[in-house]
Amino acid sequence: MGRILGLILIAGGIIVAIIITALMLVYYNEGSLTGGAATLGLVLGYLILVLPQLGFGIFLLWKGQQETAVAAKANKQRQLLDIVKSRGQIDISEVAIEMQTSKDAVHDMLHQLVGMGLYSGYINWDEGVLYSREASQLRDLTKCEHCGGQVELAGKGVIQCPYCGTEYFLD
Repeated sequence: MGRILGLILIAGGIIVAIIITALMLVYYNEGSLTGGAATLGLVLGYLILVLPQLGFGIFLLWKGQQETAVAAKANKQRQLLDIVKSRGQIDISEVAIEMQTSKDAVHDMLHQLVGMGLYSGYINWDEGVLYSREASQLRDLTKCEHCGGQVELAGKGVIQCPYCGTEYFLD
């Protein structure tokens, strides 16, 4: 919405600038204004009417583009959650292909979702498989389900097996 409003304000600012310029030229050519008065009219018209409108329009356009980028990121995260929760387990390469992104981007999104408390489950990087699981089932986990090694805290909401690299995400 901000993007559209920004474009409207920019277009309106350009139209107002054209009208002010045309009026000053007409009044100058018919002798109603001197050259100095026409120049002053142009400067005041641009400073008071055109520049604020263009500036605010550019700001809204920029803000709208930022909001679009944030919404796109949120949609990707929501898509990842939907894929994993609906299937229970899935290959990371399949997720990356389905989402048209890289494995690293999937990894980053997972960590962001864990940080926001929206995802719990685990991933085995060797096998490249992502598992969805309720956090209550993972809270008492002391041994890796993949290799049996002792798991340890790796970060906020992340438990990792130092032996096979499997990461468990808690919400």
